This record gives sequence, structure tokens and C-alpha cells, in this order.
Amino acid sequence: MTAQIIDGAALATDKISQLKQIVTSLQSRGITPGLATVQVGDDPASRIYVRNKVRACTAAGVNSIHHDLPGSSSEGQVLQLLNQLNNAPSVHGIIVQLPVPAHLDARRLSQAIAVAKDVDGFNWQNLGALVEGAPGILPCTPRAVMVMLENAKIAVEGRHAVVVGRSNIVGKPVALLLVGGGATVTVCNSRTPDLGAITRQADILVVATGKAGLITGGMVKPGAVVIDVGINRLPTGKIVGDVAFEEVKEIAGWITPVPGGVGPMTVAMLVENTVNAAARVQP
Repeated sequence: MTAQIIDGAALATDKISQLKQIVTSLQSRGITPGLATVQVGDDPASRIYVRNKVRACTAAGVNSIHHDLPGSSSEGQVLQLLNQLNNAPSVHGIIVQLPVPAHLDARRLSQAIAVAKDVDGFNWQNLGALVEGAPGILPCTPRAVMVMLENAKIAVEGRHAVVVGRSNIVGKPVALLLVGGGATVTVCNSRTPDLGAITRQADILVVATGKAGLITGGMVKPGAVVIDVGINRLPTGKIVGDVAFEEVKEIAGWITPVPGGVGPMTVAMLVENTVNAAARVQP
């Protein structure tokens, strides 16, 4: 059995087309959604991510405003810019591209973004609403995972979902969304003893550790849904996920590729969050 591929790139293209229609409607009301991206320093991977976000915004008709700050910028300078963006009527969404230089407090910067413009969904108020079960703006990658499951018509309710990864960006919020969907959820990490014994129980396995090839074929239940959130660059330059794709695709029932899986959908969810934020603005 070879797994069905959940094509995130194709889904993202469809989502952007749908958002373009909404943007056209908003523009008729005099509102053009605007996303401001703040990048501090010259991290090469961040350059690629920002370029993909700008491209998706352009395709959807969203105004993309990029602020490129030198790596030597002080925390005060970044906070001052964020305050200006919080108060700019033409800006409906703001993200600080991670990682930031070591002398900056990424947590403090993310919490400085106005809740209504926190399109990454990292603000504690948005995360707290998710815990309460009354979500506001959802984090992009966890939302992408849920949309991909929904589009593949994969039921969450009553299934055993295992999440490998405990970050505030992916692991914890995706576990909460799965709980909200009625799944029984186990959260592990790369250091969980006998990790394979737990992952083999998963009907739905979500992996987000940043460790290339962590999940092998012998760690997956036959027919399981495998969602690979990891993005890792090998010394050869090849981009791979946290799942040994060639092995696991012969065991799983559904699987996401890397690249072309969760990544494009994460960007699409960012654009969607921005468009939704703009739609809430009173004309």
C-alpha cells in the first residue's frame, strides 16, 4: 500500500484564489488588507520564508509591507516600529519573522503586536482563547494541519492523535485543536522514551520537532495519517521533513510531503488571517 499524498501546495493555491475573491469584495468597501512583515538581520532561511509570504500576498491582492531592519537594531527600535504598525490603519496584520538576533527577546516582541493584528496567533490572549475553546486568531501552522485533514475528509473525532513536538508555535496549539475536534491526544517529543511504541498507536500522527528523518516506517501504524510539519536542510542542500518519507509512505494511508505539504498551507493561513482581520475593520 502506498499512501495518498495530501498536496498542500495545491490546496494553498485554491485557498489563495478564494481569498482573492474576498479581497476584491473588501476593496469595493475601500479596504485593502495589509500585512506588515518585520525582519531583523539577514537569516537566509527567513529570506526565503518572507519571499514566499510576499508572493502569496500578491496573488491574493493583499498589500505586503516589508520592513528590513539591520541585525544590530536594538529592542527599543523594533518595539518602536511595532507600535507604529499597531497604529497604522492600512496595516491589518503584523508578523515578526523568526528567528531574531540573540540580543532580542522574541517573546517580548511577539507580545508587543496588537491582538487584533496578531496574524501569527502568538499573542497570549489569542493562545489563551484557544485553550478556553473560543479561539480568536489561530496560529497558522496548526490551522493549516486542521484544514488539510478537513480537505482530505479525514475525521478527527474519536481518533487517537499523537503529536510529536511541544512548541508553542506548533505542538501545543495543534494538540488543542485536535482535542477541540474530539480526538484523544497524546503529546510527545523527540526525547520521549520508546517514542515508536507511542507513535505506532496513532491514527493521526503530527510531527514537528525539527529533526530530519526522526519518524521511520517502523514507527507508524499501517494506514495512519502522517502530517509532517518539519522542514530541515541537509548538508547536500536538500529539504526534508521530520518523517522518512520514502519509508513511511509505504506504511501510512495518507502523508504530507516536504516540501509541498504543510509549508504552503501555513503561508495561505497567514494570508487568510490577514484578510479576516481586515474584514473585521469598520469601513
